[in-house]
Order: sequence, then structure tokens, then C-alpha cells
Amino acid sequence: MANISQKAGMMPASAIRKLVPLADKASSKGIKVYHLNVGQPDIKSPACALEAVAKNGLDHVSYSNSAGLKELREGLVEKYYKKIGINISLPEILVTVAGSEALNMALQITCDEGDEVIVMEPFYTNYNTFAFMNGITLKAVSTDIRDGFNVPSMKDFEKLITPRTKAILISNPGNPTGTLYGKEKMLALGEIAKKHDLFLISDEVYREFCYTDDPHFSAMNIHGLEQNVILVDSVSKRYNLCGARIGVIISHNTEVMKAAMKYAQARLCPPVFGQIATIGALDTPASYFREVRNEYIERRNFMVDTLNKMEGVYSPLPMGAFYTVAELPVDNAETFARWMLEEFNIDNETTMITPAASFYKTPGKGINHARLAYVLEIPEMKKALHILEEGLKAYPGRTV
Repeated sequence: MANISQKAGMMPASAIRKLVPLADKASSKGIKVYHLNVGQPDIKSPACALEAVAKNGLDHVSYSNSAGLKELREGLVEKYYKKIGINISLPEILVTVAGSEALNMALQITCDEGDEVIVMEPFYTNYNTFAFMNGITLKAVSTDIRDGFNVPSMKDFEKLITPRTKAILISNPGNPTGTLYGKEKMLALGEIAKKHDLFLISDEVYREFCYTDDPHFSAMNIHGLEQNVILVDSVSKRYNLCGARIGVIISHNTEVMKAAMKYAQARLCPPVFGQIATIGALDTPASYFREVRNEYIERRNFMVDTLNKMEGVYSPLPMGAFYTVAELPVDNAETFARWMLEEFNIDNETTMITPAASFYKTPGKGINHARLAYVLEIPEMKKALHILEEGLKAYPGRTV
């Protein structure tokens, strides 16, 4: 039998999805699984997005421009980014196969094999996956759950900079922590990037999910860093169009965008129906976003309050996205998550969470942490968290 490559064998499994087979097995036995593990919102997509697909006049589905449909790119520039204070021209935006491709492109454009990128841990686990795929080393600045995962001292970033460092990669608001980095923190990161002439790759896919009175501050608006910023964005969360698989890569740097087009041409084009849905989504009324934001604030408050009432559990209050990382009284969060799916249920119902160790780079960190997504309505979430609490009480590896 032919052997797969060593690289394929070493490819890290998704922390978010690797336990799905266990959930599927539990479901096949008639056990209802409450999914707090994945950022898949239950909120309906905007009607205008769905109608755009249903009413499309295509008589065949052909390739679009590799950069994306011109109507979509113009719509994003004028109807979305300009309205939120990000001023870009048409050549500075390229439509991608979701934010994932935009991120992968950004890493390939900025780094050669053996180069380094600085992240803050915990970080979105697929950053590690894409870095591995491209032979890039992630170097992590640690943040503390007891400090709400806030940005640490800029000295901590500078300690990690070497001649191979090419970029700082951030998620704002953060996945998995829900941490929101305000203008002051973003400007400080910008100063580090300026001083050392690094790229700042800013993943802003959760921009609409900010729970403070201050507006979201984009890396694109850091004065003097225009040539160093690469914006990664997506419609998945904003319009609840996760399956559309449409994102964008944006930069004022013409060389970055020329390179992005080469990668785009290699994969031909983004999904056409996803682009059509996004064109429709650009007409989503402001009331939709207000209602969704208010719903998530209620869900966040309920989840965090409920978690912190459980003995031995601690969760900070996230100010963005729709996740929180919780410290659990268990020996190993992954072992616990597996046990919940394989051995524990209440009236044939159980809860699935995401173990958070894979969101950390530092060995041993996050072993007893889990990411929980507040993507269920409160009555469902209440059941899910009750099962979680009872599971924690019964788990053989409980530490408190």
C-alpha cells in the first residue's frame, strides 16, 4: 500500500471538528447533542441574501472573475466598507473562498518557508494549521484568562522578534476568547509593526459583534501603516452565511494585491452562488444587526453568569464575537469532552464543547480550558449548560 506524505501525517487535526465523529456516533444512538463547540449561529440569514439566490437569472453557472464578481466588489467597497470608515478602491479588494482562503493567502504572501509570525495565545486553531501547511513558525505571546486575555505589554512582542519575523497576526474581536482590542491597543500594535517593518494581518470577521459603546477600530485605519496592513474578512458570521464560503482579502499595498491575484487565478474563482447571496446581503437593514447584537449580548450574559455559578468554573466576560474560554475543574478538557460524548448523558441528551489546548502554542497551556460558543437560544443553552454542570460533577477526572 502506498504511504501518504510525512507532512500529511503530521497535519494538526482541527480542535473544533476532530470530536465530530464522537458526536455523530452519540446522535446515531438517539442521544441529542447540544453543540456549544462550533461557531455556527442558529440565527436566520437575511431574507435579501436568500432571495438573491432564489431569484437569480442565471441560465448556467460559469466562472466569475478570479477577483470576484465586479458587482460584489463594488458593492462591498461602497455599501459596506465605506459606511464603516474603511476607504478602499476596487483594486484593493479581492473576493476569496471564505476568510480561510484570505488568511492562507496572507500568510503565503508575507512569509517564506521558515519565517515566523507572532500571534497572541489562545488563537484561532486554524492559524496553526495554515502556518504548518506553509512551513511557517508561530511564536506566541501569552495572555491570561484571569486578565480577560487582554493584550500584554508590547515588550512581550518585541522579545519574540527575530530576523525571520515577518508579521503579527491578530483576530479582533478574538476567536476563541471574545477579547476586543480597542483603538489604543491597535495603535500600540501598529507602532510595533512600524518599528520593525512587519506586516499586520488583521482578522476582523467578527467586527459586527462588539459589545461596548466604542466603535470597532480596524487595523486599516492605523495612520502610517497603510502599506503593512492586510485585512482578512468574511461574510460567514456577519450575515449568518457560513456555508456561502465568501470572504475578502484587502490591502492598500499593491504588491500584496498583485500576489493575491496570482493565488486567486490558480484556484479560478470563488463560489458563484455564494457571491450572489453576498450581493443580496449588502442590502441587509441596520435593524437586523441591532437585533442580532442584542440577542448575542443576552446569550453572552446568560452563559457567562451560568458558568461562573458552577463550582470550580471561571469565565471572563467577552466583549466581542460569540465565544468564551472557560477554565474547568478537570484534569484534561479534551478527555472530559470525549467522556461527555461517549459516556455521559441526562435523559439521552449531552453537551459538546471544544477543548482549548490546541488554541495555545505553549506546551501545557490550556489543558483545562474549553471554548464555548453561545450560538443557541437561551432555553436550549440553559439545558446544555445544566448537562455540562452535571457532567462536571460526575466526571472521574474532576480536580476540585
